Amino acid sequence: LAIEFFTCAIDYRLFGYPLLSSSFLLFNPAFYLYVRSLVQPEFKLKPLQLIHLLPFLFFEVFAYILHEPYMLFGYLELDPTYWFRLIFAIASLVSWVAYNFTTAMLIYKHRIRLVDEFSNIESNKKISWLFFVIIFYNLYCLLLLISGIFNVFMHIEFPLSPVVNYTALLVLVYVLGFYGLKQEVIFREHVDSPKNDEKHNIPAHSMLADEQTVKIKDDLVNYFAKTKPYLNPDLSMDMLSQALGYPKHHITDVLNKEIGKNFFQFVNEYRIEAVKKMLSADKNYFSIEAIGYECGFNSKSSFFTIFKKATGKTPLQYKNSQL
Repeated sequence: LAIEFFTCAIDYRLFGYPLLSSSFLLFNPAFYLYVRSLVQPEFKLKPLQLIHLLPFLFFEVFAYILHEPYMLFGYLELDPTYWFRLIFAIASLVSWVAYNFTTAMLIYKHRIRLVDEFSNIESNKKISWLFFVIIFYNLYCLLLLISGIFNVFMHIEFPLSPVVNYTALLVLVYVLGFYGLKQEVIFREHVDSPKNDEKHNIPAHSMLADEQTVKIKDDLVNYFAKTKPYLNPDLSMDMLSQALGYPKHHITDVLNKEIGKNFFQFVNEYRIEAVKKMLSADKNYFSIEAIGYECGFNSKSSFFTIFKKATGKTPLQYKNSQL
């Protein structure tokens, strides 16, 4: 994005040849790979992924050969290099649509996956700020597209002023810089290994037999009853998998199919029951907020929201109803 901002500001040339004029093709794959690194714990940047740079390199080399930058005013004028600039415009459109759709799907699937991975979901894990980046960036690209359509099909000059271009890019730079630096690692570890399967003699990618399903369910319920792991606000599926010795996908299957809940719901039901007991106790010197923290919630807002959704009452209303 910094390169794109830079090339919008100047017509950079080396020995009279245009350079970085196709830098628009860099942002889409770079943003896609960044999102993948956040939402996929197993993701590692590999040499093979340099294939995402091929469109940029292809057009950059030809821009250098043809002495023709792509993104200057008048790039749709009928001249000997018009056909190639048109191909670049189509490639940019395909890159924008394909990468943005794929990136949005990654974020969407990640937000669904959170309820099977974490018992407390902070806003940092939801990466909502990336949705703002996608929406803002797409609006900016739509303006560019509309400008091009007016120019090509209606022969109406509708250029975006430099102020609009620079402002849009500047907003994206600041948002990506500010929130990107604040963004914490979402998946700190990846425990779902074959060792957990071997411990219980379950093939790693097998379908669970009925007796195996019952065994996992019993172990899960007994573990929660005896050790009360839900009191730990940082409890995650990785931690539970490590404690029980079963792979995460098997525990998730049992929760979803046998118990009818996801991990988030299952854990927080135990927390709600623990809160109810403390609120109903005759001698209780904790504040309502402190009770939430004692029972495993990591914030007042999530505690109140989850409690009211489960009981139809706020914690205070529930406490008063028990008097």
